Amino acid sequence: MFGKRGNEGSGKAGGTIAPPPPVAAPSSSSAPAVFVEPQREQTRQQVAPPPMQTPQRKRPARTDEYYDTKAQVFSALIDTIDLSQLAKLDGESAREEIRDIVNDIITIKNFAMSISEQEELLDDICNDVLGYGPLEPLLARDDIADIMVNGSGKTFIEVGGKTLESEVRFRDNAQLLSICQRIVSQVGRRVDESSPICDARLPDGSRVNVIAPPLAIDGPALTIRKFKKDKLTLDQLVRFGAITPEGATLLQIIGRVRCNIVISGGTGSGKTTLLNCLTNYIDRDERVITCEDTAELQLQQPHVVRLETRPPNIEGEGEITMRDLVKNCLRMRPERIIVGEVRGPEVFDLLQAMNTGHDGSMGTIHSNSPRECLSRIESMIAMGGYSLPAKTVREIISNSVDVIVQAARLRDGSRRITQITEVIGMEGDVIITQDLMRYEIEGEDAAGKIIGRHKSTGIGKPNFWDRARYYNEEKRLAAALDEMEEKSKD
Repeated sequence: MFGKRGNEGSGKAGGTIAPPPPVAAPSSSSAPAVFVEPQREQTRQQVAPPPMQTPQRKRPARTDEYYDTKAQVFSALIDTIDLSQLAKLDGESAREEIRDIVNDIITIKNFAMSISEQEELLDDICNDVLGYGPLEPLLARDDIADIMVNGSGKTFIEVGGKTLESEVRFRDNAQLLSICQRIVSQVGRRVDESSPICDARLPDGSRVNVIAPPLAIDGPALTIRKFKKDKLTLDQLVRFGAITPEGATLLQIIGRVRCNIVISGGTGSGKTTLLNCLTNYIDRDERVITCEDTAELQLQQPHVVRLETRPPNIEGEGEITMRDLVKNCLRMRPERIIVGEVRGPEVFDLLQAMNTGHDGSMGTIHSNSPRECLSRIESMIAMGGYSLPAKTVREIISNSVDVIVQAARLRDGSRRITQITEVIGMEGDVIITQDLMRYEIEGEDAAGKIIGRHKSTGIGKPNFWDRARYYNEEKRLAAALDEMEEKSKD
């Protein structure tokens, strides 16, 4: 159907024709040729091992003979297929068309291959032409949280909170860099020697970071923080043990009554996931504006405006910072402002918004405790060059932030909400806080899993009680706090 030349076998052995970009993103990169390490079909069905299980023995690397065969088939495919017609098909139809042509090429060239080897080669070439090469099987698995590629020879994945080495390999660093360029080009960004650091995202919202040579000595380093296809909810977090049902009700109420929330936690602790969960309880008639470095939040409300920062171009111009976005969104009549990650002077503008009629605004901050979170906010304000007295800065913080939710990733890989803390005001020069709930570790089992429980601190009437009463949530709030305290006594 799509043949543009009559001779399928006209490609030369060992050809180095660069594969076209995925059909979903026709723009091509000028990177070197891409040849992809195949992945067996059973990898897609691999069940995540228990956290302490030793990973299975890796299969041997592909031989030069395999790559030579693939090069011949690939070259013949490029000579045969009409890419302009292929781009008009949907993904499944394009994949089937490529498989039919590759089968014909294998038959004409009379390659000696078993059925399983032929299937592996077919999947390999289809992934190379239409997707992200050897990353495709890993991206298809919903049990993987992170993909970490350390040069062409080592790929690690995080499954069940534990890091395991994957069998995925790239032929060389040129192939890996080409796939990195393919990914970032889809969001209008670039990565090469002149611009070796890049943040991007995949179409499903997964976060991507690339750092290329000469900064990465052993070859390009690619890190993908994957998003699950089925978005997590607070009910699912309860089933996973990250929070108790009463704690989840408390978080629902906090989000519903428009408390200003800061989610604090370390890397990989689940801050963005928790932020996504809390946004589910925003009323559907509210106008929400999100500001992010790479758009990850996936709000379900109908009235959402998503903003994303922009890095400088090759001349060093055109940069749009997070602070620029936060300042601008104040002119867009938001009812809530959500900042994906606060890491600089934009925190001052967010606090000002929280304190001037934009109740219910949210953001995340890297810190290891609620008290450290407040200190980091103070430090980030100083980074903006504001010469305000320390007491004035703390008063701004205490008047703006209502609740700090602390998330943590424990040493066994599990994620827990360890504290729900409210900011209640100032006493002298010190910001006063009180915990509504804490997670206490009690030990670990024989398999190394952490044993602990969420406990109430006995606070029966939190500082946002009047706000809850305004939204007719005081009875539900009182019931959740009472039940949490009763369970803590058991």
